[in-house]
Amino acid sequence: MLTRVDLTLVCVNPRVLAEFWKTAAGYVDEPPPLPFTTREQWLAQFDEEDDDGMDAAWLHDPTGVAPRLCLLQVPEPKVAKNRLHLDLRVSGDGGPEQKWVRVTEEVARLSAAGAVALHEFAGHHVVMADPKGNEFCVA
Repeated sequence: MLTRVDLTLVCVNPRVLAEFWKTAAGYVDEPPPLPFTTREQWLAQFDEEDDDGMDAAWLHDPTGVAPRLCLLQVPEPKVAKNRLHLDLRVSGDGGPEQKWVRVTEEVARLSAAGAVALHEFAGHHVVMADPKGNEFCVA
């Protein structure tokens, strides 16, 4: 039985990418599992022989609706297209023209935060890349 879905992104610098996704999706840092008060305490319980020195960040939706994001460090940069990507859906009512205005405003906001617009499907969605090249859509 499925209890929840987490999405994991691998990247060279998880903390930088976490800041982008907090801005993009309104996520916040996820607290460590109880009874730990810091992630460092939680991580210390694991076998240090397997500690590869890699960094990570954990984010969650404060409303509890969207999946958790785990950002894990890997030494190599991204070299190919994602097989899975996130879709950021703008909210609000109104007709297609009003929705498209909100999409373009969100694209501008995310561009200012470091994303790059890759392809526009006018009136429907925009394919973007986060600061480390991971594709996502704004619709």
